[in-house]
Amino acid sequence: MSLNRRGLLKLGVAATTGLVVPAGTVLAATRREPFRPPVSPSVRAFSVPLPVPPVLRPVTTGDVDRYDIRQRVADVEILPGLRTRIWGYDGRFPGPTIEVRSGRTAIVRHHNELPVPTVVHLHGGVTAPEHDGYPLDLVLPASGADGQHLGQASNGIAGIATGSREHIYPNNQPASTLWYHDHRADFTGPQVYRGLAGFYLIRDDLEDNLPLPRGEREIPLMIADRRFHADGSFYYPARDPSLHGEHGVQPPFGAPGVKGDIILVNGAPWPFCEVDAARYRFRLLNASNARSYLLRLDPPPPGGAPIVQIGSELGLLPRPVHLDTLLVGPGERYDIVVDFGRYPVGSRIVLRNALGDETTTQVMRFDVARSGRDEARLPESFHQGDEPPDEAELGTRRQFVFIVGRGGGSSTINLRRFDPGYIAARPRVGTVEHWQVLTDGDHPIHLHLGQFRVLSRVAMPPAVQDGGWKDTVLVRGGEIDLAVRYTDYVGKYVMHCHNLEHEDMMMMTNIEVVR
Repeated sequence: MSLNRRGLLKLGVAATTGLVVPAGTVLAATRREPFRPPVSPSVRAFSVPLPVPPVLRPVTTGDVDRYDIRQRVADVEILPGLRTRIWGYDGRFPGPTIEVRSGRTAIVRHHNELPVPTVVHLHGGVTAPEHDGYPLDLVLPASGADGQHLGQASNGIAGIATGSREHIYPNNQPASTLWYHDHRADFTGPQVYRGLAGFYLIRDDLEDNLPLPRGEREIPLMIADRRFHADGSFYYPARDPSLHGEHGVQPPFGAPGVKGDIILVNGAPWPFCEVDAARYRFRLLNASNARSYLLRLDPPPPGGAPIVQIGSELGLLPRPVHLDTLLVGPGERYDIVVDFGRYPVGSRIVLRNALGDETTTQVMRFDVARSGRDEARLPESFHQGDEPPDEAELGTRRQFVFIVGRGGGSSTINLRRFDPGYIAARPRVGTVEHWQVLTDGDHPIHLHLGQFRVLSRVAMPPAVQDGGWKDTVLVRGGEIDLAVRYTDYVGKYVMHCHNLEHEDMMMMTNIEVVR
């Protein structure tokens, strides 16, 4: 298959052109009353302090670090005065942060104490396929319930376990901001929405030796929108709220995905964060199911460009990039520095979302509460030799087309819904290929194990913020060209849209890395 943008547009009207597509991909529109989800309880913005997820301590150390995490139900206060039932890692939302050293193996045992099967994926990890979190490698509840899923075992990699599973993470990659989250086939969207997400930070000597902000001035920020019922419970329009039977969401939410009307940062609604008049490092993660954010600081400091990007998903950039705004799609991470010393003490700076409307136009607020000694600084460069490959040096060229299902139908990649037995590509480990991705709208593309550099967007140079090696990229309709590499391991992995409702409706495919 080879398509250009005009060909992609034709696929959007395939029903009228005679093109054969999988059943249910495009459905004729029908008349129905407008669907109106509930409005979340009112919360006063900037009234809750920013929480910071605790760092998980290993249960043992030695040649490796071992961690235990229990996936369990908990009732927590997210909206002031109300209780919300979550599914959380150690009963928290976000889950505890795991901090590891590059090159030092961590073994994380997850215990499933929830009423449904789960899968854990280390997003961005260079991990063997049996530990990556293939969506059919289910861990059944400790009670042994849900035995009906045993028939899926032959389609997985690590097989089906009951009660718990160990994941081995060698961490043979540079310092970077990763995250771990649920990845159960067909039900990733509702299970992440209920709270199954946490940070996983890799540190190394190179980063440690840089004069970057650290300690209390290094803060992870997990941004995730949610909608709530009047009693404080999560609102998620699942076809089967028990998450045992039919997967997917009600038709109005299939194409756009599920978006909330309250913005949470580290699990708190529109929080405020007191800061010194000094440089701070923020590890930004968009853990929303479907919402993208165009972030800006209001007001900007004198001279503008208040956001300094120092890293992307998989490590530091070659050099800092100064930005006025930052676009963050679902699953993307950006490492940034903000110098609050450019503001007078007493300033209140709102982090705004230029893509939002009504309640989703603001994210959180920073209050410059005091002066402070600042020994951090930004070097002119962080490391060398990390420029994107020359297109002439790239190997195999491949094309992937992402089309969202309409009216509740399946979404597809190259006109195929997810089939665990189908392999879309077999790249060779250690080589770099040229991939072109075309989309019919907003799709954050994520590769398991695969890493890439952005070569171009719609035949134009990459965006300023596109530097560095990435594992997820937001494509806002049209095309993007990537230089893709797979390293360290061979075996079956997946590529999918990280709009989690699209993923659950089959916008995923297998990539088998070979020697």
